[in-house]
This record gives sequence, C-alpha cells and structure tokens, in this order.
Amino acid sequence: MESMSYTVLEFECIDIDNGSKFPIEYTGRGKNISPEFIIKNLSPNAKTLAVTLEDVSHPIKDFTHWVIWNIPATDRIKKNIPAGKAVPMLGNARQGIGYGLHRYAGPKPPKGKKHTYRFTVYSLDCEINISVNSMKRSFLKKAERHIIQKGSIVGEFE
Repeated sequence: MESMSYTVLEFECIDIDNGSKFPIEYTGRGKNISPEFIIKNLSPNAKTLAVTLEDVSHPIKDFTHWVIWNIPATDRIKKNIPAGKAVPMLGNARQGIGYGLHRYAGPKPPKGKKHTYRFTVYSLDCEINISVNSMKRSFLKKAERHIIQKGSIVGEFE
C-alpha cells in the first residue's frame, strides 16, 4: 500500500519546548492534563486534526499514551481535554485506546528512570470513521492516505 506524501506540520506545545522536560501538571505525577497546542501552518485543505502521545523509551516500541482524532481543523487545541470516548468541546472528537483509556495519560515512567515522550499532530483531509475502541495502529492504518501534514515534538520526564 502506497502512503500519501505530506508536509511538515509546525506546532507549538505550550509549556513544553522540543527536547525539554515535561512540567509536572502534564504528567501522571501531577494533574495529568493534556497541554495546549498552537498550530502554525495548517493547510487550508485540512478538515480534522489528530494527536498522539507515545513513550519512545518504553520497552514496547512507541508505547501509546493517548490517541485522539476528528478534532475540527483549528489553529489551537486547548489544554485539559476531558476524558471520554467523544469530546463535545472538540466537535465530538474521538479518543481511542492507549495507556489512557479514552483519555490523555501523561508521562509516568518508573521512579528514577528518564523516558522520552513524543507528541505527533496530524492534519487530515477528512474525518476518520473507526471505533472509539481503536488503538493508534488502527487509526494510522485508516488515516494513512488522508494525512496532509504531520509534525512531532519530544519531551522528557523522570
């Protein structure tokens, strides 16, 4: 299967600079709330956004902490997205299954271990119609031909 080519999506994650440490409020040892994202160069063809959070240091490759899709295309995703399969404040965006079951689950590595986490934001040309009980792999498989832009930033937490 040939995947669609895409351009880089530039975004800022408020309070988390690329390569910096996660502030405690966005972690499983703090308030465990999702951070705010500011989208810089959103394509006019984007219909929806999706966000994943993965622990790239985890023994299970790219262990998923969070997957949310069908966020209406916008230049800002507010922080503290509530738990739930559907998120009314985000046009009924869907949260799937990861370490956070239908919710954001911030970094919480074993005590004394530093892990690296990656947020990836995708812009897509449509809504993705899959079960809310889907995991990141299912989302990406269904979305692959619809991704217009994709960008990532990493942060660390110990």
